[in-house]
Amino acid sequence: MSDKGYPYTGHGDFIDYDYERRSEADTLDAAQSFYELMNRRRSIRTFSVDPVPRRLIELAVLTAGTAPSGAHQQPWTFVIVGDPEVKKRIRLAAEEEERTNYLDGRMPEDWQDEIARLGTSWQKPYLETAPWLVVLFEQRYGVDPDGSRKKHYYVKESVGIAAGMFIAALHNMGLATLTHTPSPMAFLSKLLHRPANERPFVLFPIGYPADGSVVPNLQRKPLEDVMLEVGD
Repeated sequence: MSDKGYPYTGHGDFIDYDYERRSEADTLDAAQSFYELMNRRRSIRTFSVDPVPRRLIELAVLTAGTAPSGAHQQPWTFVIVGDPEVKKRIRLAAEEEERTNYLDGRMPEDWQDEIARLGTSWQKPYLETAPWLVVLFEQRYGVDPDGSRKKHYYVKESVGIAAGMFIAALHNMGLATLTHTPSPMAFLSKLLHRPANERPFVLFPIGYPADGSVVPNLQRKPLEDVMLEVGD
C-alpha cells in the first residue's frame, strides 16, 4: 500500500488507485465521443426476437455493479429472465396493473396527458418479445448470516446510479432497453420469488431494436437549461 499523499483515516484496507492521466486533448475527445454515443440513446418499445448472448447481460450487470453506493453496501440485485413462460407471466401481471392505471382512473389525467406523446398504452407486448427481462431490486436492508437485519444507507440513490450505469453499458454494446416501472410492482417480487428485504426498482426489457423501430421526436434540454455556474 502506498503512503504517498495518503488522506484517509480508519481501519479499511487501501490499495493504489489504478489511474493514468490523459492529455487534455485526449480527455476532450473521449468526452465528446461518449456524449455523442449516449445522445443517440433512446427508449425502445419494439424489440427484435433475435437472441442476445447471456454474457452481454452479465457484463452490463458487472458494469452496473461498479457504481458507487452508500458505505459500499451495493444494495442491489439484478434478476435476469430469459424463460418465455416467466416473461409471459410478467407481461400478463404488468398489463393487469397497467390496465387499471390507464383505463380505470388510477393514473391521474395530467400524468396521462404528459405521456400521451410517447404513444404508450396499458399493453406491453415487448415484455414477451425482448430476449431478456432484467428486474433491478433495491435491497431495503441487508440480512446477516444469522438472519438479523443490517441497515443499508442511501439505498435509492445507490440503486439509481447503478441503473443509469446499466443503461449506459447496454447502449455502449449496441443493445436497447426501456425503463419500465409498472405501478404497483409488488407482483414482480412474488413472480420472481424475492425475499422480503428486496423491492422492485425498475424493469428493463433488453434486446436489439426491431427493424423499422421508431421513437418519439423529443428534444433534450440544452446545456444552459440544466447547468449553472455559481461564483463569488
